[in-house]
Amino acid sequence: MSTRPRDNREAKRRIRQMEAKRELRRAQGKRRRRDNVIAVGVGAAALIAAVVLQLTVFNSNPSESEFAAAQAGLSSPSASASASPSASAAATGSNSVGIPKPDTAAGKTFVGQLSLNGGAVGVELDGATAPQAAAVFKSLTDASYYSGLKCPRLTTADNFAVLQCGAKGADTTDDPNFHWGPLENTPANNTYPAGTIAVARTGNNAYGNGHQFFIVYKDTVIPPDSAGGYTVVGKVTSGMDVVTKIAQAGINPGSSATDGAPVAPVTIDSFSLK
Repeated sequence: MSTRPRDNREAKRRIRQMEAKRELRRAQGKRRRRDNVIAVGVGAAALIAAVVLQLTVFNSNPSESEFAAAQAGLSSPSASASASPSASAAATGSNSVGIPKPDTAAGKTFVGQLSLNGGAVGVELDGATAPQAAAVFKSLTDASYYSGLKCPRLTTADNFAVLQCGAKGADTTDDPNFHWGPLENTPANNTYPAGTIAVARTGNNAYGNGHQFFIVYKDTVIPPDSAGGYTVVGKVTSGMDVVTKIAQAGINPGSSATDGAPVAPVTIDSFSLK
């Protein structure tokens, strides 16, 4: 889940640029149709020019899928982190010191329980499809890292419904000195089914994974950014009603009417894996 204000400004800037290009494309399309009519009367040379114009306009404007992806950049799961030398290193594709090796989890399945506001959520992490992610979360839970941490973000849109957890405070700021990658087990169709447990990360950074994760409580579509999708590390095996009850209580709107903090603050009582 990028530094939120800066990434949001950049996403909004890209959207404004794309909208301007789309308007230009529509205007050029109208002119092109008029020019094509003229070209019929003035000969083949003008017709060729009109075709060249059409190809140029098509290739210089964003597709509808690119526009949708830019919009999604305003609400994708992200962990905010302030700039630092370590954060810069993350962008180069290196892990922080102390990140466990993926072979400590490769081929293994970890089962356990996540307790949220006293409600038990059964979880399963898959070291076969996401060994690096499973190794990191097993290491963190063994150290009782998550006890007392928060789930500060909830989204309630029809096709974007996640609860983001693992933050120390009331926002999604994470430690810039704790980052790792690569991306693993990202959905080919960009769809994250209900019950998915995935890793939040800084935007456009395949090595921007951190401490935070998100639980999908309704089927959700998240277009990839320039780095790709989000690592799916596991799934909820029981207690999904605990998450849906949190979602049903609603949010205090933040970045949008469907993205903000849960009305009732959510605390991780404990998170254990074995």
